[in-house]
This record gives sequence, structure tokens and C-alpha cells, in this order.
Amino acid sequence: MVELKQVDFYGFKNALELNNGIVKLIVTTDIGPRILFYGYTNGQNFLKVFENESAPIRDGEWHNYGGHRLWYAPEAAHRTYYPDNDPVEWDFSNGDLTLLCPDEKSRGIGKKIVITMSGDTTEVTVKHTLKNIGLWPIEASIWCLTVMAPGGVLKIQQPKFINHGSGPDETFDPARNIVIWPYTPMNDPRLVWGDKFFEMHQNDAYPGKLKVGMFNEYGKAYYELNGETFCKEFPNERDAVYPDMNCNCEFFTMPGFLECESLSPMLKIKENEEATHTEIWSLTR
Repeated sequence: MVELKQVDFYGFKNALELNNGIVKLIVTTDIGPRILFYGYTNGQNFLKVFENESAPIRDGEWHNYGGHRLWYAPEAAHRTYYPDNDPVEWDFSNGDLTLLCPDEKSRGIGKKIVITMSGDTTEVTVKHTLKNIGLWPIEASIWCLTVMAPGGVLKIQQPKFINHGSGPDETFDPARNIVIWPYTPMNDPRLVWGDKFFEMHQNDAYPGKLKVGMFNEYGKAYYELNGETFCKEFPNERDAVYPDMNCNCEFFTMPGFLECESLSPMLKIKENEEATHTEIWSLTR
């Protein structure tokens, strides 16, 4: 059974906790919407919360409170970093926790997150919706960004090995696209280009920033932390067009945290219409 209660979390007085006795998830309704905690009940938090910005700041500027948030791509300073410092409307009914962000009227965007927690597993479904509240169509990708706690290892399964050639079980076709941002050194020791997995390590010993994206045919990203693993599952539409050279997932790290991001295809959302991108979260030990 999933229970909902109000809690005080990191100075956010109006936080809501979903708990099924196996895992818990905490969101704040003071700003956002932001998910600030996901982990086993009485266990570690897989999400990073920035303590120096852990209470609502009503200054009209964007703040990286941490946790999980809903953006839209491609990234641009004038629209991506819209301040989300105002209170969020919420409703809990039929097992769904719905979070409504104040409309971004100057950008013609409305945002909504709907969270559904399984009653007897670690699984949580997170539906992210953009609505066009403007006067003309909007082209955007729904961008779901999770700031992970430090000290872990991100892993992405590599495509199956297939021999070169034209015979049975051979191919001439390419297998993957990997997109590198210009500030990312290919030989950075935080990146491991393994045969079975691509890895990005969060390590505060290295001061630089890294960002890598790709089209992930398995639609899953894993983050290992202190003997537990977070899994984020997301759609992988092979024939769709994604942003940033066709990335359906992107990963960023620097001292203090690592970001695990999924993206929808580029969408043309007509006036008064909406589009949704769904992630499924789970944990294992």
C-alpha cells in the first residue's frame, strides 16, 4: 500500500513523501516541480540536493536545487533556465501524485509531472508533460534530468558485438552514435569505454566538466552507488529525430554530482495540445 504524508525536507516545509514500505520518494511543492529523494525506505538518497539552495529562493533567478526536474531541449540560456521558484499545485488521487508547475506564460509552456508508485516493488513511473499554452506551435524535446548523488558510476549497456562482413551474423551497418560536448576530453579517466558497458564515474578528484550523449537502443541507464543500483528506463524510438545529434539520453558530471538525463524526440506541439514523456525508475541491491 502506498501512503502519502507531508514532511519537512532540507528546509522545504511543504514536501510530500510517497512510501510503499520498500522505497520512498519525496517531492517539494514549494518550488519546481522537483523530486528530491528516491531510495529504499530508511536507505540512502540516490538524488543530490544542494544544501546551500535547499529552501525556496524567491529572487526571480534560476537555482539548481538538485533532484529531478522537467526541462525542454535544445538547451538555451534564455528559455531552458526559466526560474521555477514558485509553489506547485498538487493532487493525490487513484494512486497518482500530480504536480502542476506555474505556467511559463512568457514562453507559452505549461508543465506537469505525474508520479505513480508501485504498491509492492521499487518501481516508480514518472510522466512528464509539456502543454502549449501559447499562440503558435512549439518545437521542443521533453528533457528529464536527474541529479544523482556523488560517488557513483553511471553505466550504459553497449550494443551487441557483431562481426564485420556480409555473411550470417555479420554486418556492415554502424551500431551506435556517441556525442561529445567540446569541453569533454576523450581520455578523461572518469570515462570508461568498455566492451559491455560505457561508464561515467563521478569523482571529485577531477575538477573539469564532462558531457556525453547517445542514442541508447536499450532505453536504460544505470547508476551504481554504495552497493545499490538505480535504473532509469525511457523510450527509444529508432526512427524518430532527437535533439543534440540524435540523443535520447545524455550524461553530465563535475565535482559534487552527476546528471542522468533522458529526452523525447523533437516534437511539434500545437496550440492547446500537450505531449508526454515517461520514465520508469527502479532499484536493486
